[in-house]
Amino acid sequence: MNRNFFMGGSEDEMEFMPIIPLNEDGGEGGDDQVIPAELPLLPLRNTVLFPGVVIPITVGRDKSIKAVTDAYKADKLIGVVSQKDSLVEEPTVSDLVDIGTVAKIIKLIKMPDGGTTVIIQGKKRFKIDEITTDDPYFKAKITVLAEEELKNDNDFDAMVSSIKELAGQIIQLSPNLPSEASIILKNIENPSFLIHFVSSNLNSTIAEKQKLLEIHNIKARAEILMNLLQTELQYAELKNKVTNKTRAELDKQQKDYFLQQQLKAIKEELGGDNFAEVKEMQKKAELKKWPATAKEMFNKGLEKLERMHPSTPDYSVVYNHLDLMLDLPWEDYTKDQYDFKKAKKILDHDHYGMEKIKQRILEYLAVLKLKGDMKSPILCFVGPPGIGKTSLGKSIANAINRKYVRVSLGGLHDESEIRGHRKTYIGAMPGRILQSIRKIKSSNPVMILDEIDKVGTDFRGDPSSALLEVLDPEQNNNFYDNYLEMEYDLSKVLFIATANNLQNIQPALRDRLEIIDLNGYAIEEKIEIAKRHLLPKQKEAHGLKDVPFKMSDTVIEKIISEFTRESGVRELDRQLASVMRNLARTYAEKGKLKPTISIGDVEKILGKSRYNNEMYKTANMPGVAVGLAWTYVGGDILFIETTTSDNGKGELKLTGNLGNVMKESASTAMTYLQANAKKYGINPDVFNKKNVHVHVPEGAVPKDGPSAGITMMTALASSFTGRKVKPYLAMTGEITLRGQVLPVGGIKEKVLAAKRAGLKEIIMSVQNEKDVEEINPNFIKGLKVNYVKTMQQVLDLALL
Repeated sequence: MNRNFFMGGSEDEMEFMPIIPLNEDGGEGGDDQVIPAELPLLPLRNTVLFPGVVIPITVGRDKSIKAVTDAYKADKLIGVVSQKDSLVEEPTVSDLVDIGTVAKIIKLIKMPDGGTTVIIQGKKRFKIDEITTDDPYFKAKITVLAEEELKNDNDFDAMVSSIKELAGQIIQLSPNLPSEASIILKNIENPSFLIHFVSSNLNSTIAEKQKLLEIHNIKARAEILMNLLQTELQYAELKNKVTNKTRAELDKQQKDYFLQQQLKAIKEELGGDNFAEVKEMQKKAELKKWPATAKEMFNKGLEKLERMHPSTPDYSVVYNHLDLMLDLPWEDYTKDQYDFKKAKKILDHDHYGMEKIKQRILEYLAVLKLKGDMKSPILCFVGPPGIGKTSLGKSIANAINRKYVRVSLGGLHDESEIRGHRKTYIGAMPGRILQSIRKIKSSNPVMILDEIDKVGTDFRGDPSSALLEVLDPEQNNNFYDNYLEMEYDLSKVLFIATANNLQNIQPALRDRLEIIDLNGYAIEEKIEIAKRHLLPKQKEAHGLKDVPFKMSDTVIEKIISEFTRESGVRELDRQLASVMRNLARTYAEKGKLKPTISIGDVEKILGKSRYNNEMYKTANMPGVAVGLAWTYVGGDILFIETTTSDNGKGELKLTGNLGNVMKESASTAMTYLQANAKKYGINPDVFNKKNVHVHVPEGAVPKDGPSAGITMMTALASSFTGRKVKPYLAMTGEITLRGQVLPVGGIKEKVLAAKRAGLKEIIMSVQNEKDVEEINPNFIKGLKVNYVKTMQQVLDLALL
């Protein structure tokens, strides 16, 4: 059934509210009014009028208005016919169909806009015999077509019943049809009127309706109507199915929308609206480059945040976690610079010497340039303090155009400092690694892990074990932070660790590091560093940048040798700062300075020499030997003093805060001398009659290690034989009971310490020769190095 059930058509295609039929018997046989042989015609564009049916019509054409008006004034009868083509504005005789319906004008209404509306009721069908005139409107001679009467036809009754049922089903399935329609339908008793009423409201074409009207036999008409209704019912069911499905989807959307609006209103009422915060986060997230897993996790967190009220305790936890995810650079990388000349220039400008390290950095750059990507190696600079390990990291970052970030690990004792805390804890934070990456906003910076040997261990965990994952190139592409609760890729970060003492680094951690030894500076190197870096820095720091004065190499050398005792240049920097402060005061008071700073000026400012080499010249008695030691501030000189006392029992006494290894070296030396007493001209009985005391001065300073072995043996041999040790001679090496001399470490620092102290000769193991070759020959000019294999050779060289 169409949506015009109970609605009229019009010649101008306008629609009306439903009209209930006035009288179902008002059609054929229900009205005895005589129908004249000639009638005015009213052509309709989109409607077919059936006998008995009441419809309103809006009349718009001038011809039609005149026809209706004249008919209404006369006998109120008019012939209603359909146009063959509804698009024709001004129909001619050929545009009209032959069969139409005689209609009675029940009411004629003049509309305020000048139009005319008529309510008409179909009476009888007619056939146009001849159109007599078309001016001022169509008039035609007609023949009224009588309906056949059917008596006691069971088939027809069944058909009428089916039509009622089908029409009722269609009404139920069509949401646009009023529910009253089915009630009216049930109450129609006249079969002929039922057929016409249903036909009138059928959702079919004008041609199909016209065909129904033209069928003379009412039973045949009922049969075709049933077929049309069947088709319409199927269409209505399908439409209903589609509509319901669509409506279900729309209903869900509307429901969600309404619930969201209610939730928003409730939040506003409670007084905390996080809508702006969430929106801002969403906007930032859209611009973010990050992995799919991170995006998914962020979206889940954001949904949770939307549902939470800002005053709930968990709100800040979720918010801070999402904020961290947004701040992390994820897949943001800086572009590496592969300009080798520029990189070398930067490294040379920032640091004097260190050729080995500069070569290593340029090699790293070369591989990166050729391969395009590599798992960053973990470099570890090991060396004494003050030689520029940390600042070297900064230079590397500048050389390859990466961002630089420093993480200080000194004194770190909590594993959570590296891996972060679970975010549910109060005061939870991500680990230092992620914090640094968040701060620097790049996923491939140069990261300095400073003082990796000073990491502590206690009941709170072992941070050095947590560092294993950070510093393993095979694992750190999936570094898991407890706070972030997901993996983060650290494989593009260039980690550089620094340490003073390799022994203090956990073995598993040391295994992951590429160790690069940084040795102390020679005096020549320190002079260059002072001229290039320290002096300009201190002049600027003390407001003397534009004041002209000079400081010669001799003056700088005096400050280095007599006022500092170190491998690095920190103490030198402090002494230069003292000189600059004094000069700044002089300049502020007098407005000028001497053009050249002399040695005398330095002595006035810094006082008397702190260190001198005189002590080595006075050590010319038997039983005293000079050894070379390695300390965490670099190489140093130490004396080993031995004396024997009569009336003893052959006891060996050791003093000077010695460690176990050093005590064992003294015992080994003593045993060796006892076993080889005759070879060295010592009476074996002496060992039973005399007590021996070995002392190492600076008794408060802890000393340990095997490298004083040959020095102790020389001192003991000197004491027992009464032969003095050669002046200006130092030695280092480990001893064995078989009389061999073994190599020791820290050779560069020890050799440079001997040179600083003004010594002229060194004895060491032949296996340490390779270490001496790495030292610039210019730095140890005038220093003779003797390489030995046995203790016999040591004593032959050392004792006068």
